[in-house]
Amino acid sequence: MAEIRLHNTMGGETEAFVPLRAGEVRMYTCGPTVYDYAHIGNFRTFVFQDILRRFLKLRGFKMLHVMNLTDVDDRIIANAAAAGVGIREYTEKFVQAFFADCKVLSIESPEHWIRATDHIEDMVKLIERLQKKSFTYDGEGSIYYRIAKFPAYGKLSQIDVAGIQAGARVDNDRYEKESARDFALWKAPKPGEHFWETEIGAGRPGWHIECSAMAMKYLGETLDIHTGGIDLSFPHHENEIAQSEAATGKTFARYWMHAEHLLVEGEKMSKSLGNFYTLRDLFAKGYKPSALRFALASVPYRKQLNFTFDGLQQAASSVERLRNFADRLAMGKFPAGVSKEMVGRIAQAAEEFDAGLSDDLNTARGLAAAFDLVRDMNIAMDKNAVFQGDVAGAREFLGNFDRVFAVLEDNDGEMLRALGYGGPDTSGDDADIEKLVAERQAARQRRDFAASDRIRKELAERGIILEDSKDGGVRWKRK
Repeated sequence: MAEIRLHNTMGGETEAFVPLRAGEVRMYTCGPTVYDYAHIGNFRTFVFQDILRRFLKLRGFKMLHVMNLTDVDDRIIANAAAAGVGIREYTEKFVQAFFADCKVLSIESPEHWIRATDHIEDMVKLIERLQKKSFTYDGEGSIYYRIAKFPAYGKLSQIDVAGIQAGARVDNDRYEKESARDFALWKAPKPGEHFWETEIGAGRPGWHIECSAMAMKYLGETLDIHTGGIDLSFPHHENEIAQSEAATGKTFARYWMHAEHLLVEGEKMSKSLGNFYTLRDLFAKGYKPSALRFALASVPYRKQLNFTFDGLQQAASSVERLRNFADRLAMGKFPAGVSKEMVGRIAQAAEEFDAGLSDDLNTARGLAAAFDLVRDMNIAMDKNAVFQGDVAGAREFLGNFDRVFAVLEDNDGEMLRALGYGGPDTSGDDADIEKLVAERQAARQRRDFAASDRIRKELAERGIILEDSKDGGVRWKRK
């Protein structure tokens, strides 16, 4: 197997990946701020993190993976107050929606989902450590981090901090990238806002201290990998480093990995442009979760992804091609024997697949290895040149492929319905559907194409897709 090499934002180089503890990876993922439904730009990052997790597991690593849910920030507090409910009650709907979105996209659950509001005491203790080391100062009931006290500030994003105004303070969790100034660790309560009574006074945590405190609680003072979207590298991750390393004197994270932005039809996604999509928006249009996952995973994470509906249709076709190949391997009748040439071809595909993903998670290269094998084996099967002894290796390859990409299981419609997204009516048991399929086959054989088309349409309305094979057979499945 190839050496795993990952691009480290800290330093900007691609490095050999060696975790601190042999065989174990401790990884922290910045999760969503649960004030609304997550959008496809968010899920570009979450799918990248899932591909990374799955590949490391495939390579035999034990994962200790933490993803946070930011359930307290300015927007949440304002929205909860406007709705007249507590912040926990307000965010719960969006937390559960995020869990459903992850499940429908086959994003594995980390070992720990953690919520900011469950870890206020841990944040307070970290702030107290920083106070004792004189990295903080008070101002109007809030507590701020003094970045001038941390000379390495800016080392992740390589931002020039020379012009930062000493003592200038930013309270807002949503400040822009260019506003690199002293930031709030603890915010004094405003009238009508939710707050906590703590050892450091009444108030609530700043956004940045949340991730530092929670990551170190579950993963120790030095993590192996910290992931997120590129927009988080500054100021959020820069501030995490400043807080954590000031408190501990140790490296906070050894590898920083950031996913690039997603565009929609070549433009930045925004509600004002009408190109802002949640998963629910796309599923309501009839697109499948597997196609969306494939599309989001198809472009290597450090390259900008241009999401288009044509591309989503192509992703759906690619998934179908993989599934049809898997079915052909499972149901085909192959002559006895084994082809050394085909065994070698499968081994070559497996080596190329591993090499691609080992090369900084190059998903495009990994997918190319799979589709090249599918093409070559389909051609060979058409010529009866694939033997029984070849099939196990091909199925093993597909199994490993799907342990990472997770698109082969033909359960899109069932997942959507089970998770409450709706979907086409697929009432009727398998025997009823088989009866209609047989009636259509009989109509085709007697060349009654009007009846054949009528039955196909009836099945389609019930969410059943028919796929006719070259030999006159038919395969059906639910959407």
